Amino acid sequence: MHVYWMGVADMTRAKALRGLALAMGYACVAIGLLHVLLGNASIPGAASAGPTIDSLGRFFGAIFAGYGLAWLWAVRQSPIPAAAVRGLTAVFLLGALGRLLSLAVEGRPHWFQLALAALELVLSPLLFWLADADVNERVVEDSV
Repeated sequence: MHVYWMGVADMTRAKALRGLALAMGYACVAIGLLHVLLGNASIPGAASAGPTIDSLGRFFGAIFAGYGLAWLWAVRQSPIPAAAVRGLTAVFLLGALGRLLSLAVEGRPHWFQLALAALELVLSPLLFWLADADVNERVVEDSV
C-alpha cells in the first residue's frame, strides 16, 4: 500500500472550496445583517410592505446571517466536512428553487432577484462538486 499526498488538481479544488465557502459565509452574514438593520429598504425593487412584512424580513435576515455563520464554521474545520457543505448547499439550492416557484406563481421580480437566482443555480452544482475536495491525503492501494 502506498500513500500519495493529494494531487495538484485536488489542491486546486480544495482551495476553490475554501474560497467559495468563505465568500458564502461572509456574504451571507453581511446580507443578513443588512436585512436586519434596513428591513424592506434592503430589498431592491421592494416598496414598503408594512410592519408585518418588515418584521418577517428582519427575522429572516437574522436567519440568513446564521446561515452564513454555519458556512464560516464549516470552512474553519480541517478538513472541511463534505456533509456540512452538501447540507448548506442543499439549503442554498432550495432558496433558488423557491425563487423559481415565485417566478412561476407571481411573475417576474426585480432584475436583481433574477440575477441572484441565476447565481444560486450556477453555484449550487459547483459547491456540490467541490463538497469533498478538502481531503488531507488520499490512500491508494497499488496492486502491482
